[in-house]
Amino acid sequence: MHKPAAKRLDDPHREFVSLFKDNCHRHRPHSVFSDFCELAALSISNAVDLRQFAPREERYLHIVKGYNSDEIARFPKMLGCVTEALEARMHDCLGQLFMSLEMGNHWKGQFFTPYEVAGLMARIAAHDAKEQIQQRGHITVMEPAAGAGAMVIAIADALREQGLNYQQCMHATAVDIDSTAAHMCYVQLALLHVPAVVVVGNSLSLEERGRWFTPAHVVGGWGRRLRERQAVADMQALLLPAAPSNDKAAAEAVDDSSPTPSRHPAPSVQADLF
Repeated sequence: MHKPAAKRLDDPHREFVSLFKDNCHRHRPHSVFSDFCELAALSISNAVDLRQFAPREERYLHIVKGYNSDEIARFPKMLGCVTEALEARMHDCLGQLFMSLEMGNHWKGQFFTPYEVAGLMARIAAHDAKEQIQQRGHITVMEPAAGAGAMVIAIADALREQGLNYQQCMHATAVDIDSTAAHMCYVQLALLHVPAVVVVGNSLSLEERGRWFTPAHVVGGWGRRLRERQAVADMQALLLPAAPSNDKAAAEAVDDSSPTPSRHPAPSVQADLF
């Protein structure tokens, strides 16, 4: 069986793998990868989400206590590699690294959708996005099994290919039951400046263990924008009753008025574009 090899990755990926392996001399590989993703997510979140700063800073300090100074210094360099790779092209960088490093065996046999497949699905889903944006100002994307965020990234990329600025006209809600996958997703959406909230939770049972607001969500005032759009939709429904809309679910999912929301809406289909 062919196994993906690190040498087949591009330069930022190869540098990431080298730094990663240097941190695995005293630690299990899957622990290093998981800790990297969480530390990166915590660092980004604490720059923009002051309501959750204290517990997340405590968590950050707890993780780094298990590493020496040289190992700690490699983590920001690894994040730099991911940043460089995403600047070069939009793709599922961490998902590709996850698979090439054979991390899936440590997480219940997880397999991340190849970005080429996600790209094809996204172009189909977003074929009429320009018309919807012209009518409504923006679109919302709901991904109930986000993984590392490949589908959300692919939809943003599809909008970009249509000449649309996804940073201004798209908002995503991404849910995953696995915390490491959610951290991977959050880091990539944050680095690509995708307005989004990443939920660590179960899309079927509606259980939730945390929310991560990307910098683009916070800076762009998307919590307010979606609440205002829902208010308009509610008023229109009173004046002219219509079929139920997913707008309310999207507004509730990204409501950042509370630092510790307990539940999220159940999306109906993967990468539901509406």
